[in-house]
Amino acid sequence: MNNIKPLNLSAFALLVLAGCSATMQAQVSAPKEFITAPSAVVKKAPVTENELKRWSHLDLIKDSIPGMSVDKAYAELLQGKTGKKVIVGVVDSGVDIEHEDLKGVIWTNSKEIPGNGIDDDKNGYIDDIHGWNFLGDVVKENLEMTRIVKKGDDGSEQYKQALAQYTEKYEKALKDKEQVDFLLDVHNTIKTALNKKEYKAEDLNSITSTDPKIARSKMVMTQILTNAGPTFNPETELEDYREHVYNQLNFNLNKDFDGRKVLGDNAEDIKTTKYGNNIVFGPDKEEALHGTHVAGIIAQVRNNNLGGDGVANNVEILTVRAVPDGDEYDKDIALAIRYAVDNGAKVINGSFGKSFSPQKKWVYDAIKYAKKKDVLIVHAAGNDGYNIDEIKNINYPNDSEDNIKEFADNLITIGAINKAYGQNVVAGFSNFGKLNVDVFAPGEEIYATIPNNKYKYLQGTSMASPNAAGVAALIRSYYPKLKAAQVKKILMESGVALPEKVVLGEEKPEAVSSTESSKTAKMVNAYNALLMAEKMSK
Repeated sequence: MNNIKPLNLSAFALLVLAGCSATMQAQVSAPKEFITAPSAVVKKAPVTENELKRWSHLDLIKDSIPGMSVDKAYAELLQGKTGKKVIVGVVDSGVDIEHEDLKGVIWTNSKEIPGNGIDDDKNGYIDDIHGWNFLGDVVKENLEMTRIVKKGDDGSEQYKQALAQYTEKYEKALKDKEQVDFLLDVHNTIKTALNKKEYKAEDLNSITSTDPKIARSKMVMTQILTNAGPTFNPETELEDYREHVYNQLNFNLNKDFDGRKVLGDNAEDIKTTKYGNNIVFGPDKEEALHGTHVAGIIAQVRNNNLGGDGVANNVEILTVRAVPDGDEYDKDIALAIRYAVDNGAKVINGSFGKSFSPQKKWVYDAIKYAKKKDVLIVHAAGNDGYNIDEIKNINYPNDSEDNIKEFADNLITIGAINKAYGQNVVAGFSNFGKLNVDVFAPGEEIYATIPNNKYKYLQGTSMASPNAAGVAALIRSYYPKLKAAQVKKILMESGVALPEKVVLGEEKPEAVSSTESSKTAKMVNAYNALLMAEKMSK
């Protein structure tokens, strides 16, 4: 399932690089130094709109915002340098390849002749010009736990766990429906009172009605707008929330719904691999919102005065549509990874995940195949606010059959942070775990492309993962001799330290040692990563 958080209603030192060898001649300019977390960070001023749109590119020291120092890296490390083109595979819900800020960075299969209905490159996929759509016309899907439950009780532990989680999730969805119906009624009441669809907190002051329903609605919406932040738009955000909840009840958790029927493929047969089509944004371009946003975070054109800026400036986005609204099938993910690898991707972003993986071996084999071909897979940690080191909270796909020991060194798992450095810098929704989350990256209020030449703020580990993948692509572009495992090591070890104590999850507000957050207790930093890549490449 896409790792977007649907609604926003909320010092360790760096690994210091060894100094230059004493035998080296003195340099004309002083050597660049790693960015380290200061003992205290005081916000210099309120975040401006422009800062908010690109906060993940800013610098903790200069801007007092825990971005990835991307701007600093371009200004001080990459000026005058030419990188090698890097293909980044986006395994997701599809990408709007015609978007004004993406169409110039979309991968094209030079071995295929467009529109001739012939498999020119003989890979089994006809006219796969910009990637492949393994979902065909599928949009909505069950959660994996729903699929397991509707197959019936086979006496397995997996069935018992799936049933327990399904029951809990279904009951929560019913409560969420009550809440969203109430909030939409509040919103509609305010709209009628103000006679306009969109409004801000200050607009509510003009409502003077003594009607009890209007007065109550004003009070509720004032509280929401005060707590939700400046980018919260009730008209769009509440509709997104409603759609999320209703989709859960109508499709994700509906045991009578069969989303794959329209595809005509057997998800239990890994030997049948040639299905789907070449329409990489799917049957409805609007449904490619998630994948388009992910692609934009990585590669939307920098400094063109459109929307936001991508992290990497020398990449091509290869789209593999395999993630529906619901849980992805293991078969589709395994084949999607292999497709991206076979078509030259050196980085693959996976902003998806689920709680059960009946055919996880197929995915494990695909991860090992990517390792063999020197491809780095960057994966989102998930948005439940859980410790995914605990067996009951495993987030698939992962790189450990026992949730402890890794079987591959080419998959890196990314948690999400927000823009305020301090004990609450780890996003409350972000999963964590000192064994199974590797490092954190910006994932809250990230501004990027969505279909039909639009842009939007979204949040989730789905946004943190492509931020990290963008830095990985930068490394692979400017230091192409480094291997996938080395790039993973750099992303982890060169990060800026989290504060000594952080709050993890949404249920326990007390701060704990940041060593409980992840393997590194660090945040990805592009500047440091490129410095380390320079040293490692020598």
